Amino acid sequence: MNAPPKTKVFVEGRYLKHSRDLPQTVFFCPECKGHPRRRKNCERCEGFGKLTRDSIQELVAWVLGKAFGTRKQKFHGAGREDVDVRMLGGGRPFVLELLNPKTTDVDLAHWEAEINQRNEGRLEIRGLHWTEKARVRVIKESKHAKRYGARVRFEGDLDPARVTETLGERRVIEQQTPSRVAHRRADKIRKRWVEYTSIELLEPGLLDIAVLTEHGTYVKEAVSGEGGSTTPSLSDLLGVTCHCEELDVLEILAEDGQAQEEDPQRQRGRVSFGTGL
Repeated sequence: MNAPPKTKVFVEGRYLKHSRDLPQTVFFCPECKGHPRRRKNCERCEGFGKLTRDSIQELVAWVLGKAFGTRKQKFHGAGREDVDVRMLGGGRPFVLELLNPKTTDVDLAHWEAEINQRNEGRLEIRGLHWTEKARVRVIKESKHAKRYGARVRFEGDLDPARVTETLGERRVIEQQTPSRVAHRRADKIRKRWVEYTSIELLEPGLLDIAVLTEHGTYVKEAVSGEGGSTTPSLSDLLGVTCHCEELDVLEILAEDGQAQEEDPQRQRGRVSFGTGL
């Protein structure tokens, strides 16, 4: 007998990530790759096979897999953020592809609520709806600018004039592939635009930064410069040594950096130094 044809269903939504310990997809150990035999004696992951307890993919797929009656699935995100970066704002689009479901009579609103209840404070899903295979390519290939918020620690004396000069201009930077991703990205120089829209002094030595970036920008290195691998970095522009302590994605935008709705709480070019500068 011929094998029955494989069937697939596609579900689309957006996710918000509120924690700094959650990767988008399964974070297999780079040493044993999660292999059932090799991981038993793996010192890197201590036999767990993964470097994190769970992921957005798993937290969503465990619930929806139960609803659809299948364990086989693929997670397709519109880009991804680092494990320690929160995804806020309206969330990041994704498509979950489920293979050979035993049922398709699924109330998506019910299971969206179930995911959110189980993961309150860590993960939130919005707008779960039926979609089609063609959306996977759109999700994965569309280029989006992003708005980030960052807490930046700096060393040195901050010059208000240099802060003002840094704001509001969309400038092109050159980035050598950062050392932290060199194992999975080609070593080359990439040109990307960035625009610092807000800089606030929260306390001595600590800044709150808002920045628009082109897709594919390594924001942490755009701040620090990573020893000259990114130029000009925020460190170069401000004339002080900067380090990104915390990073959040605030909005996913159109490719040119335009938002659907302007956020009235973030005025372009705002400078606030309080009494500390």
